[in-house]
Amino acid sequence: MPPVRSPLQQPLWRADLALAGIALIWGATFVLVQQALRDASTLLFLALRFSLAVLALAVAFRGLPGKFRPLRPLLTGGVWAGVCLSAGYLFQTTGLRYTSASKSAFLTGLSVVMVPVFGALFRKVAPSLSEALGVLAATLGMGLMTLEGESLRMGRGDLLTLACAACFAAHILVVGYWAPRVRFQALSLVQVATAAVLALGTCWWAETPLIRWRPGVVAALLVTGLLATALAFSVQAWAQRYTTATRTALIFALEPVFAWLTSFLLTGETLSVRASLGAVLILAGILLVELKPFGPGGRPEVRELVE
Repeated sequence: MPPVRSPLQQPLWRADLALAGIALIWGATFVLVQQALRDASTLLFLALRFSLAVLALAVAFRGLPGKFRPLRPLLTGGVWAGVCLSAGYLFQTTGLRYTSASKSAFLTGLSVVMVPVFGALFRKVAPSLSEALGVLAATLGMGLMTLEGESLRMGRGDLLTLACAACFAAHILVVGYWAPRVRFQALSLVQVATAAVLALGTCWWAETPLIRWRPGVVAALLVTGLLATALAFSVQAWAQRYTTATRTALIFALEPVFAWLTSFLLTGETLSVRASLGAVLILAGILLVELKPFGPGGRPEVRELVE
């Protein structure tokens, strides 16, 4: 079993750059997926997306049998990561039917705030003042972006996307724990295969399967299957060997920015003043949680990785 490595011994800037590239890919797919769902049912789209990714990864890693040992921790980490991944994408893709691409992206970004909070709960350590303030700011921002009029109720799509954020936060923590302990190639393949099996097992009875093979659907499957799934999760599994869950989450905060820019360029979608203020508060909460301006200093990211 490979040892857990200190980030001080690794090229952090390369991992950071790779994670930023993932955020760019994911952010650019929000509009693409939203448009594709007009011609495909949610679970069937996810089943095809993950199945295509599994085929791509199986071909890419076919000559690396030694990468799939040790088997037990690989299956444990990969299956748990796949379950979180499958649930997150189910909530997100379903939510995109009822909310805008930019709002979905910003709400998904709340996973960045949830990562250190969930991590603190797992380690049974109370959140710091900065973490508490960050969660408060992000929650207020979410309210400004999603609460509808005077009803003080969130829309169906917003609630689904919030559940998606929790699943993605859990996924980052799971990958962050297992990535230094197993081969990244194997971890990426097992988690994507798990997500594919779960989607294939539910798409035929949990909804009415539908797909119209139009150019937009084909393009969305190719982009999400090959780039946003096979490539992205392989790169994430590699990068999280050398960086921490909180640092990964902060870089993934770039995703909603890229998503809004893509939505603006392709559809002209804009945010209202109120929604823009909410977005700023969400990003401010993310930065508070990561930078921790209030409280003890030091290098918490180093301590987290080696603990």
